[in-house]
Amino acid sequence: MKYREEYRNPEITKGLIRKINEMGRPEIRLMEVCGTHTMAIFRSGVRSVLPETVSLLSGPGCPVCVTSQKEIDSIIELSGMGVILTTFGDLIRVPGTETSLQRERAGGCDVRIVYSAFDAVEIAKKNPDRDVVFAGVGFETTAPTIAASILTAAQQNVSNFSVFSAHKLVPPALFTLMASEHINIDGFLLPGHVSVIIGEDAYRPFFDAHPIPCVIAGFEPGDLAHSIYMLIVQIANGAPDLENAYPRAVTKTGNTKAQTVMDRIFIPRDSEWRGLGEIPGSGLKIRNSFESFDAEVRFNIPQTESREPKGCACGKILTGVLTPPQCPLYKKSCSPENPVGPCMVSSEGTCAAYFKYYDE
Repeated sequence: MKYREEYRNPEITKGLIRKINEMGRPEIRLMEVCGTHTMAIFRSGVRSVLPETVSLLSGPGCPVCVTSQKEIDSIIELSGMGVILTTFGDLIRVPGTETSLQRERAGGCDVRIVYSAFDAVEIAKKNPDRDVVFAGVGFETTAPTIAASILTAAQQNVSNFSVFSAHKLVPPALFTLMASEHINIDGFLLPGHVSVIIGEDAYRPFFDAHPIPCVIAGFEPGDLAHSIYMLIVQIANGAPDLENAYPRAVTKTGNTKAQTVMDRIFIPRDSEWRGLGEIPGSGLKIRNSFESFDAEVRFNIPQTESREPKGCACGKILTGVLTPPQCPLYKKSCSPENPVGPCMVSSEGTCAAYFKYYDE
């Protein structure tokens, strides 16, 4: 099925949903890896029209949510070191072990919300006597633009700009999910935005090692219904495959220019993920040739004892072991107004999606 404008055609979407319901398969557990997919699935109502035998689980696709507590604490520590700490909006309310960027800003620290890393470079140019640090949190989607901001700062000799890199790479996380004995998944809805950058072929080593149904999905209702249908057909036929249901945006090789910029600045390193632990080669470190723009190198960041919020089930929710209503804090002590864990804070967080759209 090839989409042009039909991915927004409600009749085609209804037809796909009807086919899914007519298949009568036994219980199937599918995981959407992307946090934007989680929100899109709830917002479109796709979940509510699927048969009861098809379960959609939210995976580790929210970048703020999977950022480790230690990384959150380090970013908060940086904000108290006399710098101008710049960040995307979601991160400012994420609770650290003792405090948050929001609380530190209220206490006098210079924490500013920006819409891109280039905004942070401009702030650095306007404040040459201050160090400006950008909190680099995100997947392969945002890493190229942040890499480009470092290149821009280097070219323009903006020496007071640096980045704290807490970036994560999606394919290594898929290997870890499959290795967990606690996770039961029959197929993956692979992320759309990340795949635009890395391309379909980036998942091939994972699929070759773990031949499980995989479909790269878009974000419109028709995209989601089509991708779920494709997964169910693979499962029904016993023929797992790696398929691209988002060809209008995702190619085999991805955005090679973005990859080149990213590779020029970053090198893979082991990284800690909330809920998944340390995953080899799943993070991005700034290369030594650009270490003057690496906040970890430039600043002696105090190492505090980091602790997960007591009672918070974000780690298990991010791996599909639990759903938000199964967390003892959900809608009790944890809400969007008073979040305990990052899954309730982020616009891509599973708990935030359940709170906004799920009617128990």
